[in-house]
Amino acid sequence: MVELSPCAPAGGADACALPTSPARPGSRISLFLDFDGTLVELAEAPDRVVVGRPLPGLLSRLDDALEGRIALLTGRGADMVAALLGDISFPIAGSHGAELRIAGDLVSPPRPPQLDEALAAMQRFAANRPGLLVESKPLGVALHYRQRPQDEEACIDLAKALAAPLGLHVQTGKMVAELRAAGADKGSALRALMDRDEMRGSCPLFLGDDATDEPGFLAAADLGGAGVLVGPARATAARYRLDSVAAVHAWLEGLAGA
Repeated sequence: MVELSPCAPAGGADACALPTSPARPGSRISLFLDFDGTLVELAEAPDRVVVGRPLPGLLSRLDDALEGRIALLTGRGADMVAALLGDISFPIAGSHGAELRIAGDLVSPPRPPQLDEALAAMQRFAANRPGLLVESKPLGVALHYRQRPQDEEACIDLAKALAAPLGLHVQTGKMVAELRAAGADKGSALRALMDRDEMRGSCPLFLGDDATDEPGFLAAADLGGAGVLVGPARATAARYRLDSVAAVHAWLEGLAGA
């Protein structure tokens, strides 16, 4: 059995129980999962992630075990994650909560034209810096410096310099500086999904690894649930922690009743 390590003292008497099986008392949970760094290992480039063969089947079994109370919250485009995982019917909130994909239908706001200006500026910046990767997303543009960690400060400074004049939001994460449309995050997505019939009144658990997941941790806690940090201990709003992607898979197997 994989145990969840506490990140901080547990909440009060109304705090959510953290089950290893949905059949246990008090375990009517809704499960929210980040993708990169939580369900799959981080890779040098977004298109190099490896989705293990068992993962789609595990998510399908969780969907059944939790009676539809499962969703993915990701910074990637929702359609991209769906393509990586195959035919799944449960919700994917993509682009840090700005998109929602359910059963193949995608609801997304228009792409701000300012993102094209940001994309061009980041491409110019990266042109003479081998190893920097510019990623265009449906509602964002990201500058990855995993292969050039010495450029971290410069990448973040560029994103901040572009954000104000273009009316975009700066989103930093693990070895990435991103500009995206404002108005949504993983916390707002979790709150919206918790208002769906199948999730309303349940206890939300959100598993994530990055600073981009902190709004989701806060929203889960505010709704009577908890965040679960994946990876090394750090300052976080999550109440619990799992050591690694492998530990996440093992814990999810227990939740699915394996």
